[in-house]
Amino acid sequence: MASASGAASAWPRLRVDSWTETRDTLHMWTQVVGKVRMAHAPLTNHWWQVTLYVSPRGLTTGPVPHGSGVLDLELDLVDHRLALRTSAGERREVALSSRPVADFYAETMAALADVGVETRIDPRPNEVDPAIPFDQDDVHTTYDPEAAHLFWQQLVRADRVIGEFRSHFVGKVSPVHFFWGALDLACTRFSGRRAPEHPGGAPNCGDWVMVEGYSRELSSCGFWPGGGEEGAFYSYAYPEPDGFAQAADLPDGAFYSDQLRQYLLPYEAAADAADPDAVVSRFLHATYGAAADLAHWDRAELEDDPARWPQHRPGR
Repeated sequence: MASASGAASAWPRLRVDSWTETRDTLHMWTQVVGKVRMAHAPLTNHWWQVTLYVSPRGLTTGPVPHGSGVLDLELDLVDHRLALRTSAGERREVALSSRPVADFYAETMAALADVGVETRIDPRPNEVDPAIPFDQDDVHTTYDPEAAHLFWQQLVRADRVIGEFRSHFVGKVSPVHFFWGALDLACTRFSGRRAPEHPGGAPNCGDWVMVEGYSRELSSCGFWPGGGEEGAFYSYAYPEPDGFAQAADLPDGAFYSDQLRQYLLPYEAAADAADPDAVVSRFLHATYGAAADLAHWDRAELEDDPARWPQHRPGR
């Protein structure tokens, strides 16, 4: 099914078709956790307050305000549990195992109530079709711990490379964060200009959500468990400038998808390379560069050398 053999630096291998049922269950769990964060955190531009982050053990909300304190929730994909912690010292755990999403949802909401974090969320998942409410979902029941762990390890590699790519930009740029709507790790750069109103159209997601998310001209990249046999890195621009689909100087295996209107680099094309980090980095820089040049971004003002202060990392 999957393999993490070889050197410690090797990129783990996980075929999408070998863990689809687990992926879909994990997707619903991330939506439950993400919606808890959304219920308590104040709005940040482009919905940055709802995302999750890659952590040393899985995916975490980071600190979420509640009352005079904070809480966090972490999908621990090492020990396979949802950890709930509060600044008052309370801690609860929910097991990650093969069982209906409805059971996970009920236990998670009960754990929140038990530590005094009363929470109401919309139980309908977003950006999926059909959208089975969490409290009625007895369809998604499969959880393979090994596959979930390997997916997290893919995210760890992607987070590292995308984070290095992010460091070259000094304009407005998102964190490297995980959007639970589409189950993707993303980082978005902005030109500083307003964008045309987005038409929306995502399944089971109000058009107003996309209007906020795409309110400024952008170039976005990320990684998701689709688009290739083992997932794919992606890059797109909104609005897409004329000629974008033909402009990027791509590494081997990368291509522009007319259907998705974005560039894709299959994960396996990177993982098979002698230097996967370099291949992904080239893909990210090339596709962003094509978008920025064609749309006439002020690159001299928006970009800088991340090694401009070498003394901040002595010994390197």
